[in-house]
Amino acid sequence: MAQTAKYAMENEIGCGFMGSLFHLKGLLRPKNTVMLEVGGGSPHSKKRQPLAGENFSGQNPPEKKPIPVRRPRVSDAARKSSSSSSNNSGSNKSSQLTVPSLTKPPADEELSLALSDQAKFDPNGAHYRASTGNVMLLGHLGNIKQLKRDSTSDLPKVNIAKKVETGQHQLLGNIVRNSPRNKSNPDVIKSLGNEKYKQGKYEEALALYDRSISVDPTKACYYSNKSAALVELGRFVEAVFVCREAIRIDSSYLNAHFRLAKLYLRLGEAEEAINHYKCSGRKSGPENILRAQDLKNCLDKCIEARNLGDWKKLLNETNIAFSLGSDSAPQIYAMKAEALIGLRLHEEAYKVIQNAPMFTTELYAELFGSSVTAGLLQVHALVYMANGRFEDAAGAVEQALKLDNCSNSIKLTAERVRCVGSARINGNRLFKGSRYSEALVSYNKGLEKDPHNSVLLCNRGACRYKLGQYEKAVEDCTAALVLRPSYSKARLRRANSNAQLEKWGAAIQDYEMVMQEIPGDEDVSAAFSEAKIQLNKMHNTSG
Repeated sequence: MAQTAKYAMENEIGCGFMGSLFHLKGLLRPKNTVMLEVGGGSPHSKKRQPLAGENFSGQNPPEKKPIPVRRPRVSDAARKSSSSSSNNSGSNKSSQLTVPSLTKPPADEELSLALSDQAKFDPNGAHYRASTGNVMLLGHLGNIKQLKRDSTSDLPKVNIAKKVETGQHQLLGNIVRNSPRNKSNPDVIKSLGNEKYKQGKYEEALALYDRSISVDPTKACYYSNKSAALVELGRFVEAVFVCREAIRIDSSYLNAHFRLAKLYLRLGEAEEAINHYKCSGRKSGPENILRAQDLKNCLDKCIEARNLGDWKKLLNETNIAFSLGSDSAPQIYAMKAEALIGLRLHEEAYKVIQNAPMFTTELYAELFGSSVTAGLLQVHALVYMANGRFEDAAGAVEQALKLDNCSNSIKLTAERVRCVGSARINGNRLFKGSRYSEALVSYNKGLEKDPHNSVLLCNRGACRYKLGQYEKAVEDCTAALVLRPSYSKARLRRANSNAQLEKWGAAIQDYEMVMQEIPGDEDVSAAFSEAKIQLNKMHNTSG
């Protein structure tokens, strides 16, 4: 009598080399056939369905073309559970999985159990096979369908279909192994990086692209994708080098040429942008090349205005360059800052430098050359010095000299920074020693090198205040505020000088602005209150 068994579907043996070995063993052993029957009649039918090849009512079933399917392996647990599951077979025989009794082979041969590999047909004409330790379901081919949950709800759940995700791809249907090779597959890693990029997780995407490159450094697309992640992180110069590597690997890679052209446009390299737009084929249109050409013409006008000292024109042309897409070009930011210094708008110049993209000196020098990078650092030094950041100015000009020690312009700037910085240090030392006249002389020496230095003007005004020269002190502080309108120290000193001159209205106006800029300063509040009292007394006296 047939026994009912519960089968758990384990890992697939496969249809490759190992499957061939098991099939060969099956030919050399007595063939025991294991079949699973899925009834198609009513739940109460007890009639046995004819097996493939048997004559049913004098008719043979129609022959259909065999369809190959993968064959899951019968586990030991399924064999051992055949006796226990037979007790519940009364009401659901037509839908249960029925297996003839098997003789268990010796333990060392159990894995090599070979079943019949002969093709057979069921009464409906469906083809099935059972061989090499695999068990197939009758009546369904292709992806194995889940049993309906009706009167067969007490059947064991057989996990036939597994899902393996590999990046963007999913394998369904027959059981497959989650191969550890997927974890080192560079295309899979790149796909994971793409997902992180789409989610805006650019640091994680960059790390995954780096892993892809470490596994296979010969794929241009890995470098191109890495370049895109670097752009989103604001690391434009690094992105250029990575994109160049992609083109070195595959010179016909249109996406890399197009991406590099856009990078060069943003960095203000118009000629390079034009060249790579032309190499990007269908990726770029005439409007891209036209924009790069307009940028080139604009940069030529910038250089001309700079050489002539036409700071207003230079400022205007740099703004046009930004509007053409060069929003990350350090040299354009530097020219705009230089124009603002020339127009004595030091505070605005400092804001421009602060908003400029940060870059590594070594990388920028490698990309654009030492002389260009030295010129940028020279402008930075001038802006820092004008805003009283003497240590930063000294550091920038020293770097510029290391990159280009033959430039006379950079040498003059270095000398100027040293003299102004030294005058400030000496003047501060003398002022703290109450040697105000000597401190005044020291500040004057610095102003000879940089007549519009706001810090030296303010400090000289402080010396004149101590010496009782209140009107001259107001003049120096006013000059400093013209250069840097938010210079609170200069405004406070001017307010104190006006108070000494009994110009209470002007003093009150400066005190109010200082209290807004430096809230909570008790000395300023007290001076403001005193100025208001004195102003009221003056009004009362005159009234």
